[in-house]
Amino acid sequence: MRNYETTFIVDPVLSGDEIKTTAQAYVEQLQKEGCEIVFVDEMGLRTLAYPINKKNSGVYYCVEYTAPNGAFLQTFELALRRDERIMRFLTVALDKYGVQYNADKRDGKISKAKKHKQEKAAKTESAAHGISRKKADSPSISGVPSGDAEARKEEEE
Repeated sequence: MRNYETTFIVDPVLSGDEIKTTAQAYVEQLQKEGCEIVFVDEMGLRTLAYPINKKNSGVYYCVEYTAPNGAFLQTFELALRRDERIMRFLTVALDKYGVQYNADKRDGKISKAKKHKQEKAAKTESAAHGISRKKADSPSISGVPSGDAEARKEEEE
């Protein structure tokens, strides 16, 4: 069994029902060809990096599936190419690392937002410790660590 992932962009001018029907039609076509659908990800409306067919946005879908062989790909991609509702598509054969990455991403082990929040919290925490350490370690102008003046006078006596 080979693992594949097809990402396609649907024209955003269509209604919500038409967009879902279009995506469902291609999922059903894959199932008719003998493919096992692993996951269908509706990524939603996104801004395009550059205009396609004079449009600046599109509805993204990503379908991950396994197939016994790649013989069906020509007919599947031909159907995508002929459909005016599909703006662009890309089919990729996944290796074992790609399959594992997608599984981890679905399970929530991999997330940009989560990773970004953890890094930000770690930086904030280390910065807070750094500031408090600097206050305690840094000498004042007279050579005595900075702190409460009355406490220093009491220590001197």
